[in-house]
Amino acid sequence: MKTIDELLTEGVAGKRVFVRADLNVPLDGGTITDDGRIRAVLPTVKALADAGAKVVVASHLGRPKGAPDPAFSLAPAAARMGELLGTDVAFATDTVGDSARSTVAGLADGQVAVIENLRFNAGETAKDDAERGAFADRLAELADVYVGDGFGAVHRKHASVFDLPARLPHAAGHLIATEVGVLKKLTEDVKRPYVVALGGSKVSDKLAVIDQLLGKADRLLIGGGMVFTFLKAKGYEVGASLLQEDQIPVVLEYIERAEKSGVELVLPVDVVTSTEFPDLKTKAPGHPHTVAADAIPADQLGLDIGPETRKLYASKLADAATVFWNGPMGVFEHPDYAEGTKAVAQALLDSPAFTVVGGGDSAAAVRLLGFDENAFGHISTGGGASLEYLEGKTLPGLAALED
Repeated sequence: MKTIDELLTEGVAGKRVFVRADLNVPLDGGTITDDGRIRAVLPTVKALADAGAKVVVASHLGRPKGAPDPAFSLAPAAARMGELLGTDVAFATDTVGDSARSTVAGLADGQVAVIENLRFNAGETAKDDAERGAFADRLAELADVYVGDGFGAVHRKHASVFDLPARLPHAAGHLIATEVGVLKKLTEDVKRPYVVALGGSKVSDKLAVIDQLLGKADRLLIGGGMVFTFLKAKGYEVGASLLQEDQIPVVLEYIERAEKSGVELVLPVDVVTSTEFPDLKTKAPGHPHTVAADAIPADQLGLDIGPETRKLYASKLADAATVFWNGPMGVFEHPDYAEGTKAVAQALLDSPAFTVVGGGDSAAAVRLLGFDENAFGHISTGGGASLEYLEGKTLPGLAALED
């Protein structure tokens, strides 16, 4: 896989360089609430611009239905990128139409443009190879070189991720090179004890990675909404908590496998519950109660790990040499149910281990709860991509960058 450093050595001055970034930032109306993904691609964009390239940045945002939708415009992301770079960033109001062509044609050496949301064109996400390829052909007309740096999208077989690199000379950007290097530390020659903390809402989203980790990790800490399927599998009452009953047989099998293979599978000893899900917009006070994990009242739903579990999980992280964390421990967006996630984040900071925060909600929680991002070993920009890499899957966007 050619790196951007090799590309820069060859020279990019005067060339149109297409950077597939991940600018899929959360928006509240037109306001960006977390610009972490924009910041993550800046080293690549700046390096290319400083080297005299005409930089064309492209990304998806949200899930529009293959047609323009103002609610998913990349205009706010383009404006924020300009603020962070300290320079004007041009914005094309379409993907491969007149605006994109004229915007790119108007770039001088060292200037940057962002084109509109790639998913405004149905060809970006098409299952049909020919339809995707046709869109990739039109994107290729905008550039001389391709740089893949949208790690959060490399597990998608999309036109700009998979098909476009085959049509242009290509290289991996700084972000992807960093992400892959970090993930190799979690899969090759891992320093032990290797502890993995998994949370999030649905256990079905994590089954494949748990399957792989049962043969690789020394200890698994389970939290979030997914934990109630584990507790139910052990015969506990979970009340009105999130539950995927159809996954109980698989979870039971994993519990048995963990015991046989010597992997320590750690579940909560207490949980924070309420009779209703909290209002995440107004942050109105909830009605939290702490109960034993095996005694959740029928009318209550679990929303966070409890104080004794926080201490337990912190102790299980304290002696780790490598830690991977993916998924919050509770409804971290509400202050009444954020303490579990906060405790795990703090335990990572207190640990001497190499710590990796696996993107998605975990990365958002780190920022929302006020932690210093630089204090962690690495914060990934791609939760889904990180998990699929750890599952051992071939990621289309990485395979496309191989020579």
